[in-house]
Amino acid sequence: MTSTDLSPLQRPSGAFAMLAVDQREAMRNMIAEHQDAPVTDQDLQDFKLQAARILTPYASGVLIDRQFALDQAIEDDVVDPGCGLIASADHFESAHGELVGEVTIDRLVDPHKYAALGAKALKLLVLYRPDEPADDRVAMVRVFVEICRSAGLISIIEPVSRKPLSGDDFDWNAGILAAAKELGSLGADLYKAEVPFHGQAPEAEVRAACADLTRAIDGPWVVLSSGVPEDVFPDAVRWACLEGASGFLSGRAVWASCIGAPDVVESLSTDAVQRLQRLCAVVDDVVSTQKTSA
Repeated sequence: MTSTDLSPLQRPSGAFAMLAVDQREAMRNMIAEHQDAPVTDQDLQDFKLQAARILTPYASGVLIDRQFALDQAIEDDVVDPGCGLIASADHFESAHGELVGEVTIDRLVDPHKYAALGAKALKLLVLYRPDEPADDRVAMVRVFVEICRSAGLISIIEPVSRKPLSGDDFDWNAGILAAAKELGSLGADLYKAEVPFHGQAPEAEVRAACADLTRAIDGPWVVLSSGVPEDVFPDAVRWACLEGASGFLSGRAVWASCIGAPDVVESLSTDAVQRLQRLCAVVDDVVSTQKTSA
């Protein structure tokens, strides 16, 4: 169990209600679906900064990538003072026919530099494949945790379940739990997990799988929204929190449907804000109720 102070990323209730805008080529592809012209790096940066400026007053933390927006977000002061800044410290490479097929620690993200600039945490994506040896994943997470500790930053790991490179049969949900068992007790301060069944199974099944994650992870954990339909995500968050999760770190379920809107800023300011507020209410309600009954 972590002894690190996580309050810079928490709401007054103790819940985590964090926003992610660190998607990279995946976000480029999302934008490309709605325009004929090539999507430029500036297009990506503009959306990320708009989303951060509009949504961080309602979020307890915000995750931003170095490649497109982190330095500009700091320079432009777009993050609300009450929202903890999280820097993505992962380097993505396309491989194996996947947009993100290999991940390493991004050594260009200097933890001491970003701590001095106000960052509260670093995040690392970890690809879990059942047919790859654990040693490299475990070693990378241990190094990442130590990097964060050396700079007084909160460490967040985000293991995701991926198909085996061998092409063998694959149980995605089993991979989520296997990743948690392998990586959930290596000292990371916060664990970011995929929602079992993408939230699209009976409540009892999703909750049972989330309870398994709670038992496997030594410390607080939150859910991400990739793969979970926007209208399903609030229930998925509630079910996860009822079984031991402490909130969410989500992007797509908040802002993805704003991309391509006739007025993106207006859509972020209304629709996305309302979705984020609803999610905040969900986590506050569950966490507060659990504290009262404890």
